[in-house]
Order: sequence, then C-alpha cells, then structure tokens
Amino acid sequence: MSLAREFVMTAVAVLLVLVGLDAAVEPRHDVRNYEIFTEMVYSKAQESFGESSVLAGGVTQQELVEGVVPRGELPFAYGDGTEEAQRAGRELVNPFANSSPETLKRGRQVYGIFCANCHDSRGEGRGRVVERGMLPPPSLLAARAMAMADGELFHIITRGQGNMKSHAAQIAAEDRWKAIRWVRVLQEGTQ
Repeated sequence: MSLAREFVMTAVAVLLVLVGLDAAVEPRHDVRNYEIFTEMVYSKAQESFGESSVLAGGVTQQELVEGVVPRGELPFAYGDGTEEAQRAGRELVNPFANSSPETLKRGRQVYGIFCANCHDSRGEGRGRVVERGMLPPPSLLAARAMAMADGELFHIITRGQGNMKSHAAQIAAEDRWKAIRWVRVLQEGTQ
C-alpha cells in the first residue's frame, strides 16, 4: 500500500472517530460540563480582604510598596501641606495655559461637576453644600486665590487642603488643569 493511501485511510479513520464522538456527546445546556482542569474552575486565590496566615497583618490585601504608581496615573512628587503646595506652585506649569475653546468647555464641565457644589458656579464659595450648613470654602475670586499659581491650585485639588478633600481619584490630571483654566476665566470675569 502506498504512503499516500495510508495517509488518506488514517485521516478518514480519525475523521470518523471525531464525527462519532460529536454525535455521541450531545450538547446539553442544563448540565455542567466535564471538569478536566479543576484548578481553573475552583480558584485557590484568596479574597482581597480575607484572612491570611502567611501574609503580614493577617490579611490578604497588602499596602502598596513605596514608589508604586497606580496604573493610569503619573507620580505626584509633592506631599501634603501648604509648603508642598507652594513648591508645586513654583515648579508645576499648566499645560493648558493657552486655552482653546475645547479646553475651556471641558474645564467648565469639570468645574460644574466637581467644584460648583461648594464654590458655586461663579466661584464665590456659596455652593449648595453651604446652603445645607457646611462651612463655606474660600472664594476663588478673593485676592489670595487669584495670587495662587496654577501649580498650587493643582496641588490643592490633587492632595486636598483644609476641609477640601483630595479629588485626584475623581478627576483626571488633565481635567484638573482644565478646571483651573476655567477658574482663571471666572477670576478674569470674562465668562
């Protein structure tokens, strides 16, 4: 028998076996499939806040190692406090200083969503939360706020200051800069 004929006969036999298996194994959606690699079905992973007898502190979720930057974020080399805010004001420059209409539009949106609740739509510090009893934030139209560098405002939004908490988790860095551009427009009174 020739080699080609043996190959064809073997291929036909394998094909018949596969067709037979396909016919014998009827698809049933109401019955669980056979489990071959059970570790893929039953994970040995621990729950994030579960107990651990091996890891420090007795919990599975550990603190981030110093220097780790979460995905999608840039390192922010400034600590908390007014000295660090002033240093950021000296060192950081708003990349949107020459603002386009699109930049101002986005800055106005971000300000309206995240800032106006406390600072109100004009920046005077009489937002809805003040009407409900919260201490009023400083006016963004006051001389002190107008004298702040963009980098200092960026630091305050990023790290928080006084009663204002950090908004870094809610507002992307690019949008923080655009909101600062909108604050500058409010301060100029050209809106």
